[in-house]
Amino acid sequence: MGSRGRRRRRCVSTRVMVIDDHPLLREAIRSRVLQVAPDAEFAYVGSSIADALAVHAAEPVDCTILDLDLGDGRSPVANTADLVSAGCRVLIVSALADAATVRAALRAGALGFVSKQADTDEFEESFRLTVEGTPSTSRDVAAILSSDETLSVPLSERERTAMVLYASGLKIDAVARRMNVKPATAQEYIRRVREKYSRAGTAVPTKTDLYRRARAEGLVP
Repeated sequence: MGSRGRRRRRCVSTRVMVIDDHPLLREAIRSRVLQVAPDAEFAYVGSSIADALAVHAAEPVDCTILDLDLGDGRSPVANTADLVSAGCRVLIVSALADAATVRAALRAGALGFVSKQADTDEFEESFRLTVEGTPSTSRDVAAILSSDETLSVPLSERERTAMVLYASGLKIDAVARRMNVKPATAQEYIRRVREKYSRAGTAVPTKTDLYRRARAEGLVP
């Protein structure tokens, strides 16, 4: 009965969270959502990842709109990964268009990215796809992915993802949860990354070394 009730509720409204540290920008995003989804229910509008997670835990939302720079001292990757790990469908809407930052957020599980200057049609498509749980292929995402980096060593996509998440500050257990693998598997990805860089003459024995290397490669901001 609970699931039937939830389906009926979702036919009436779409639950949305907006996470941004600027009140005026939060209201601007809220207005954009109402343009494309007049029935939207705003479950949370604020700047706290912790508060947003609590709201989602109490009753899951359909779309979480996240700004990359919250001014909270945490990396955009960590904020994205925390939301995704909790089951949030994340759409990045940000003026911060640094390719490395956006790529890292997408690897952390965000379903899409649109700039705050995107036109209404592009925003509507990305919002709709996020609500459906489908990755976005907006012009902004396409431009970023088409400029994807060429690394100095050949890493697999899984190794690259593990490196980005781990170097961005997540612990191995959190990396494993985000990648839906066992901690030992995540640790093995990191071991392979270190081994490949070592063979290439660039030792990365510590987490700080991995972060510096990931930043030099353009993988993290």
